[in-house]
Amino acid sequence: MDASTFFQFTLGDLLGSSIATAILGALFLRWNKTVESEITGHFDRQFDVFQSTRAWKQDALAELFGPVTMHFDRTKAAFDRWNGKNLFLEAQIVRHGNQAIRDILLAKGHLIPPALVPHATKLIVHYDVWMEAFDRIRGESSPAADTPFVFVGSEGYPFPHEAEAAFKAEFARLQRELYGV
Repeated sequence: MDASTFFQFTLGDLLGSSIATAILGALFLRWNKTVESEITGHFDRQFDVFQSTRAWKQDALAELFGPVTMHFDRTKAAFDRWNGKNLFLEAQIVRHGNQAIRDILLAKGHLIPPALVPHATKLIVHYDVWMEAFDRIRGESSPAADTPFVFVGSEGYPFPHEAEAAFKAEFARLQRELYGV
């Protein structure tokens, strides 16, 4: 084989292998980009889910569980202060607290986890019955001194302490999970 034939074969082989390498490189690059976009998309979706879940927890804590827990504590403190007839305490603190809890539960129902919906329903029913009794007993006028306090437990609607405990437990759990408190 002479030098010119050797050069032609060598040049042909180099050119052929260069084209094959370029084609394989393009295919690998395309495959690599596809894999990279799948991985990136997966992590982006995971991060979006994380952000969405965290945002829900923050909203639930700030708009539902925090305010409801504070009203629970406020009305409990009012009950603890009763040592005689105190219509102001009942009309201003307890009634406003009961109505606030009920209104928050109704307005922020989308933030209530499914496991707590039955508890929320018990609280709402209790507060509806209590406010109905309050309006019937107290009415729009000034109540007489011998008017009894408003309790609806004897009517079959006692305060659902287990519901209060469940809401407070969820408040504490979210606070720990989000803020480590």
